[in-house]
Amino acid sequence: MQEQIKNINSLEELQSLYAATFGKNGTMTAKLKNMKNLDNDARAELNRENSELRELFKVRQAELETAAMMAGLQKQKLDVSLNREPENNGSLHPLTHTLADVSEILESFGYEMWTGPEIEDDWHNFTALNTPEYHPARDMQDTFFLENGNVMRTQTSAIQIRSMEKTGAPIKMFGIGATYRKEMDATHSPMFHQIEGLYIDKDVTMSDLIADVREFLKKFFEIDDVELRIRPSYFPFTEPSIEIDLKWQGKKWLEIMGAGMVHPNVLRNCGINPDEYQGFAFGFGWDRLAMLKYGLNDIRKFYDGDVRWLKSAGF
Repeated sequence: MQEQIKNINSLEELQSLYAATFGKNGTMTAKLKNMKNLDNDARAELNRENSELRELFKVRQAELETAAMMAGLQKQKLDVSLNREPENNGSLHPLTHTLADVSEILESFGYEMWTGPEIEDDWHNFTALNTPEYHPARDMQDTFFLENGNVMRTQTSAIQIRSMEKTGAPIKMFGIGATYRKEMDATHSPMFHQIEGLYIDKDVTMSDLIADVREFLKKFFEIDDVELRIRPSYFPFTEPSIEIDLKWQGKKWLEIMGAGMVHPNVLRNCGINPDEYQGFAFGFGWDRLAMLKYGLNDIRKFYDGDVRWLKSAGF
């Protein structure tokens, strides 16, 4: 019987044999009815035979059902040559691309990334940056003032202050984040992004600043050489202060960033001795860098959230 069960190749045959064995008039059913006439050893042997046969049927049924399922699956064919449905894939925003590129370059120069709060107190946004109350330089920026006396951060220089307060000198960092000013036109937005670098040590010079800026622009715009124009400028937190222009595509000068040697008063405000340490700071709008790199002409497009425009611009 055991070999007979193992050799059955269809569920129908198996069910027929099961009925002939355990059905109302089945061979095992008849034996079980006669169990009362058997001695103890014969009863035990019959029970063992009954259990083994039932388990064999159960195992063979599972095997045949699995085989039938696999045979059915093999008959199903997937035509991989069919065109797939078009996917509406998302993409990274151009500002996200730009931030990733800038961060990778500055970190390769040894700068560490810092962030800070967008709502700032007067000390970190103005006073510590050598712009005390009633300083005329406060009028250089159209600031969003809050009722409690705090402001919407006008510059990421506040992050530099926080980093120097926390770590002291030497320090080599860059701060990133949104800034806010009352400006709105094709090249200005009331909310825009800045990236500022800071390097403070004992022997840092203006030459180091120019060298880092030059190498950064070469890597960011993926060009072999850059032509820079350095102009004197004024910022309350640097002395001397400069503006750096880049000759764009060999045709016209474009203002790229403001920079300078960190003012001694700023170092003192952060607990750093200006007689022992000096350094430079630079800052630029990462929105404007993105506009140049990707050939865009209206900063407001970055914030419209128009997917059609992003796709038309290649993103």
